[in-house]
Amino acid sequence: MNEYGGRRRQERRDAITVEIGYALFSAAFAAAVLFGAVAGPALLFQLPSTVETLLIRTGYVLAPLVFVVRVVSVLVRFRPEGATPGPTHPDS
Repeated sequence: MNEYGGRRRQERRDAITVEIGYALFSAAFAAAVLFGAVAGPALLFQLPSTVETLLIRTGYVLAPLVFVVRVVSVLVRFRPEGATPGPTHPDS
């Protein structure tokens, strides 16, 4: 089984697992940093009520968007070897 692609398939699954983990972790980090940058001043300083509400709500909206965009961009960029269509894969 290792001779005829078993090991290669396992390596591909491992690479995909690592890439998914990286995508999720880096997206969570980016979303947290963005939320802290946008909503942080509202949480740390005494600002007018309207400004506080605006900053916090903006952080609540932008953080999930950044999370999704980051996950999608990382996973779209990751293409396992042999997954791209071309002359050797006419039916892809």
